[in-house]
Amino acid sequence: MDDKIGVFLCTGYGIAEALDVEALRNVVTGECEVPFCETVPSCEGSDLAAMNGTIRREGFTKVVVAGISPRAYAGDAFPDGVIVEKVALREHVVGCQPPKEEDTQMLAEDYLRMYLAKVKKMAPLAPFRPAEPLDRGVLVVGGGLAGLTAALEAARAGATVRLVESTERLGGWLGKQHRSIPTKPPFRDLEETGIGELVEQVTSHPRIRVSTSATTASISGGPGLFDVTLRSTGNGKPAGEVIDTFRVGAIIQATGWKPADPRDRLPWGRQPGVILNVDFEEIVRAHGRPVHPVDGRPVRSVAFLQCGGSRAKEHHSYCSSICCLTTLKQALYLRESDPEAKAYVFFEFLRAPGLYEDFYRRVQEDPGVFFTRGEVTAVEPAPGGGLLVSAKNAMLGESLAVKVDLVVLAAGLKPNSADGEAIRALEGAKVAVVKGENEQQRKEAAEKIEKLKAHEGTEILNLRYRQGPDLPALEYGFPDSHFICFPYETRRTGIYTAGAVRQPMDGAASREDATGAALKAIQCVEMTARGEAVHPRAGDTSVPDFFLQRCTQCKRCTEECPFGVLNEDEKGTPLLWVTRCRRCGTCMGACPERIISFKDFSVDIVASMIKAVHVPEEYEQSPPATTASCSSAASTATTISATS
Repeated sequence: MDDKIGVFLCTGYGIAEALDVEALRNVVTGECEVPFCETVPSCEGSDLAAMNGTIRREGFTKVVVAGISPRAYAGDAFPDGVIVEKVALREHVVGCQPPKEEDTQMLAEDYLRMYLAKVKKMAPLAPFRPAEPLDRGVLVVGGGLAGLTAALEAARAGATVRLVESTERLGGWLGKQHRSIPTKPPFRDLEETGIGELVEQVTSHPRIRVSTSATTASISGGPGLFDVTLRSTGNGKPAGEVIDTFRVGAIIQATGWKPADPRDRLPWGRQPGVILNVDFEEIVRAHGRPVHPVDGRPVRSVAFLQCGGSRAKEHHSYCSSICCLTTLKQALYLRESDPEAKAYVFFEFLRAPGLYEDFYRRVQEDPGVFFTRGEVTAVEPAPGGGLLVSAKNAMLGESLAVKVDLVVLAAGLKPNSADGEAIRALEGAKVAVVKGENEQQRKEAAEKIEKLKAHEGTEILNLRYRQGPDLPALEYGFPDSHFICFPYETRRTGIYTAGAVRQPMDGAASREDATGAALKAIQCVEMTARGEAVHPRAGDTSVPDFFLQRCTQCKRCTEECPFGVLNEDEKGTPLLWVTRCRRCGTCMGACPERIISFKDFSVDIVASMIKAVHVPEEYEQSPPATTASCSSAASTATTISATS
């Protein structure tokens, strides 16, 4: 069936006052040879309803609406089965150019030419429907606070959940804590952790199945079609034995954190009285009060060393968010156990974000807690027992030394995820295989790949992706995602992170984070079931098409896809996992043979749009310029600036 195109020119929103609408009509009907072009007073309400009536009556298969931003329309604003392109004359022309000027008119006419060239070459979109049934369940990896919260919130929203924990018990680090920092006004008194109640809610929920002493042996597939294999870590079954296989729709990684190792800077591990804050926490939980880890005698003086060497260059430079608050809490443990006990807090920076400042003030009011800013230079055995802590550049500008029973290092948080440096080395080796100038270079790069395939953190998810078994990670191992634009997202579609594995955070933030990740996982499953893309091109039903007869197996598309959408066969031919695809078009731009296209976006379509731009004879005086801008950010910014 031949296409039937209709064009609607909006005269509202100041468009008719700024542009020559009749000249725009002449571009459509004359130059672009589209016989139907009608003006409408607006693109909303009853005017939109009338427009849709005309579309149905005339039997248009393709429509161009020149008026307001595409972001101003609801998803069901136009009749089903009709290809509709919206030209943002209000935002991209009238809102940012002077009215009734020649260049402004030329810009509007060029937009019409470009979108008509585009719509003529577009084909109808059909949502992807896999041959296999999609699963709507959620896998949560990690049984700490974030994992438990994510599992419970997903189940409450109606999803079936599988929770996998590598150790014998649920609860994570919070389950090892004596008390929690205050989380509600007036932020003065320590609180119970509440982890026992949360564990009970999860284990008794009918839609949650818990597997402890288990890890993921492999994860393959994509959103709606993730196939998971679990293996045992022991506790009654042989370690490594496959214990279950199942399918889920989305995955949440909530594997938490581990303490940073300050061994190089301070005598942790060499002096028995120098311990980490997590060790101190477990001692108090076990004994009900601070005692010495060696002989169990009561502790009456403790030096708390903030950052504990973890912010040194050889470790990491970021703040771990919760360490200072943990020190304040543990100083109160000491003071509550003995009114005569003394706590000394040495810090470079002490951070109590938000309303936690009230908790900081409450600890400052305690006469037995001494705060001083200074650099600890030595921790040595003191004459007669105990430890001598020396510091310089103290708050008073002097050096000082204090004798204490115990030194507690506020070690920072490191994510329980794959090592970031190893991941980048693996990615570099893969690029080297493709770009190797000779067979020897390619062989050496391939050998390096084999060595790097398994490294710390690989065992957490064990992804069966061509791009590797891990989530792409940032410098310190935190999974790569944009924490402002796309929180919880990773560069593996359908896999979300929550809690301290995503970024350092306290318990309250972890609960909120886990709830958000659960909602994103459910959203992913539901949109995948409709054949729609998720983030950033939410709702897009286009699918990349590969003309494999011309594929040269160069592997450019599989290497450059940032989301792991493409696997490949033994010859290097790309294998598309559609439900992983985010419709970004990176593969299309990477392919030197131009074999990849979308029905609504292709090299041919973009080239036709560029060629449609009218280049005037007075080019030197008024040179035209075209830009390719991000539909999620740049286009949105233009819309907001033009309408605010």
